[in-house]
Amino acid sequence: MLHKLKKIDVPIVVILLCFMAISTALVYSATLTGNAELTFDPNKLALIYTVSLLGFTAAMMVDYRVLTKVSYYLYGVGIVLLIAVYFLGVNLNGARGWFRLGFGLDFQPVELVKIILILTLASFMAKRRGETLQLTRDVLPVGLLAALPIALVIIQPDIGNAIILCVILLGMFWIGNIRLSYVLIGTSVLAGTAGLFLYLFQHYYDPLKAYLEVKDIPTHWMPRILTLIDPSSASSNARYHVENAIRAIGSGSLLGEKYLHGSSVHSNFIPVVYTDSIFVVVGEEFGFVGSSALLLMYFVLIYRMILISLHCKNYSGSYIVVGIVSMLVFQIFQNIGMMIGIMPLTGITLPFISYGGTSLLINMIAMGLVMSIKLHDDMLLDED
Repeated sequence: MLHKLKKIDVPIVVILLCFMAISTALVYSATLTGNAELTFDPNKLALIYTVSLLGFTAAMMVDYRVLTKVSYYLYGVGIVLLIAVYFLGVNLNGARGWFRLGFGLDFQPVELVKIILILTLASFMAKRRGETLQLTRDVLPVGLLAALPIALVIIQPDIGNAIILCVILLGMFWIGNIRLSYVLIGTSVLAGTAGLFLYLFQHYYDPLKAYLEVKDIPTHWMPRILTLIDPSSASSNARYHVENAIRAIGSGSLLGEKYLHGSSVHSNFIPVVYTDSIFVVVGEEFGFVGSSALLLMYFVLIYRMILISLHCKNYSGSYIVVGIVSMLVFQIFQNIGMMIGIMPLTGITLPFISYGGTSLLINMIAMGLVMSIKLHDDMLLDED
């Protein structure tokens, strides 16, 4: 085992530790004014980081191929959790997607389902050993495997995480050697569907919202989309979050307003600044330079992960890494994009930086899996 530990990707570990330090500093700044939603608790934060590091270590030490062998059982557990949370979970931020565990802790099963879906799709697709994916034999079964959890997440409703599951599916298709014709057909269908949805959404916004409210279906997501596609038609309340975030990030200019001196952040103008809006703290207090430094760290992290995928001898390992990369890249793009007005507001957190136990734990487990692939990928298994 010691010879395997020598293969640890040190830059990835260093970056993850740096992220923890950065996150602690940013969360402290975000809660400095005594925001009623969260009080900075170093003991709780230390507990979250400790559990996350243990999750990272455990995932790293377990041979990832053992997990791929039982991935279908894990998939069943994930589906059961998504069904259970709809009936037994609590409603937070407009979605019934959390289990209340007590002691101030909540668990969001969709975060775990992301990893489970990646393992399941990798296990299925690795059996083709890089052959071109066939429509009925491969593409449709893989699509159906992803469609069930996506549908269960949509009805919560949690559109943001449903999109992440879709992005994971697309990333897995890409690395799985899907036919170009399928890509063109799929892209055309998605573009046409998106265009039709946006047209109908914009022209029938009021009657659609009234209908959903009568049916007691959550509509909190509608003003967020309207704010993106037609800000002039959105209410001032709907525009409040995005407009203040853009203003705060812009005020940071080149070097920022200095740590703990962000005017908008400490005036409570930014909602949920310690979770979804944590990038506003970076932009306002550290400016363009600080924001660029954070993005550079993300770039190096993703780059190191791609190198691991390229050098992986087993197909399942490569597929898992690409699935995790797809998940993280989209979450980074979505979170920062919604703070600068190019993406709709969702409940997507900034990986490794936003405050949140479930999100951090699952992301650390995902990185542990990446490290497991680097440590244990020393022979080619026939079942791959």
